[in-house]
Amino acid sequence: MIQAINDAMFEEMERDPRIVLFGEDVEISMFGDTKGLRERFGPDRVRDTPICEALLTGMAVGMAAAGWRPVLHMMFANFMYTGFDAIANQMAKLRLMTGGQMKLPITIMAGFGGGRSTAAQHSDCPYPLFMNLGGVHVAVPSNAGDAKGLFKSAVRSDDPVIFLEPGGRGGEMGEVPDGDHLVPFGRASVRRSGIDVTIVAISAMVKLAEQAAKQLAQDGIEAEILDPRTLVPLDEDGILASLSRTGRLVVVDEARDRCSAASQIAAVAADRGFAMLKGPVRRVTVPDVCMPYAPVLERSVYPNAERIADVVRELLNCRDYQ
Repeated sequence: MIQAINDAMFEEMERDPRIVLFGEDVEISMFGDTKGLRERFGPDRVRDTPICEALLTGMAVGMAAAGWRPVLHMMFANFMYTGFDAIANQMAKLRLMTGGQMKLPITIMAGFGGGRSTAAQHSDCPYPLFMNLGGVHVAVPSNAGDAKGLFKSAVRSDDPVIFLEPGGRGGEMGEVPDGDHLVPFGRASVRRSGIDVTIVAISAMVKLAEQAAKQLAQDGIEAEILDPRTLVPLDEDGILASLSRTGRLVVVDEARDRCSAASQIAAVAADRGFAMLKGPVRRVTVPDVCMPYAPVLERSVYPNAERIADVVRELLNCRDYQ
């Protein structure tokens, strides 16, 4: 996945000289996704910055307002908390506040999520915060092909995009379509077809959902897996179309349970799909706690395939509403 993102950055920076990359350790490329860019495009377009997130997000707004198309690498998504003022009060609002006169083609990228024992300050899933702002797109790829396609769409957007890389999946191999591959925002992908239950799985959770589906298939349960790919915009029609086929919904999200993306998806099912439901909507999330550092404790709160499969079996054992 890291290589796919790196390829996308090379292609987009070759295509548009207004794209500039800056942030924490982009020159040495701690994650590998910015490897070789400094050597190819030089210090005027690829530059390390001091670790000062409030400054970085403010710089991105100023550069976009001046006609550049900045890509800001924040390394870990937790670091966005300290750069949140410019994201929430400037990026998300300036296009509206200027009557559409100001475009803000900003891409903020960062790794997110747990499962790697990187402790509480490097393991959060802050996308529920960004979903609530009402002025930024949120992309959360689950595989290499989507990572490349979503990143290219993000960079070409005239609105700010939060592009979040699943931290524990960067080194995984995957197919990437040839050519100028773009994935449109707001269009979910059916990763597996089924008739008994819909599992909406976000980013790294898709892999766990696929493992759970294989376990369930041994019991004769066919789960449909839907990958939303972007949380803003959210493909509500795609979710409801899957729900109409199965009548049951489980949402898997590694954000903390309260006000998670799973909460929003469950609300969409209740508001627009209640008549389709054969049982309650169930969520598999992280408890409302900090992500522990100790591997054994992290595993105890992090979603896994067995837990997903158990929730599906419990749901199927409920008496149908219909």
